[in-house]
Amino acid sequence: MRAYAQSQVSPWTFREKVGRALWIIVRGSLFRFSWHNWYGWRRLVLRCFGARLGTSVNIRPTTRIEIPWLLSVGDYSSLGDYTVVYNLGPITLGRRVTVSQYAQLCAGTHDYTKPELPLLRPSIAIDDDAWIAACAFVGPGVSVGRGAILGACGVAFKNLAPWTIYAGNPAQAVKHRPPLPGADAAPAGL
Repeated sequence: MRAYAQSQVSPWTFREKVGRALWIIVRGSLFRFSWHNWYGWRRLVLRCFGARLGTSVNIRPTTRIEIPWLLSVGDYSSLGDYTVVYNLGPITLGRRVTVSQYAQLCAGTHDYTKPELPLLRPSIAIDDDAWIAACAFVGPGVSVGRGAILGACGVAFKNLAPWTIYAGNPAQAVKHRPPLPGADAAPAGL
């Protein structure tokens, strides 16, 4: 009975609950129903809720961001249509990162070793020049290396090495990605 009672205690502060409630209203109206190319407007709205966004970040109106103040996005990065950013923990995207349509970034899970299943909020970090392709899933605590690609419908529960292309469920390295012109990192070994 004690474990059940503990599981009913919210992990969120009162301030976080109020912020999340306000964000739900704004996300479902001012953000969601903005014109498809009003990227500046959506950046403004997200910054008002504490998101840290670089220059020319493009976020589509159908993107679902759970907690804006736990989101950091570098210059020239984009979040595609119907992307789910379930950032119960911090999610950081570097520069020139592309997260394609229907992809999911999930920075939340539960400790299944305890009967009360307490919430865990491990962070996700996606380094510069990485691409998370359509319908892919990045799990809690995963780091995606610079220039890595997670192919369409790929599922990453472990870190992805830089300049490597991954595919499948679970994601497996399938080949090297040549570094982009001007990139200072060499491909990881397979």
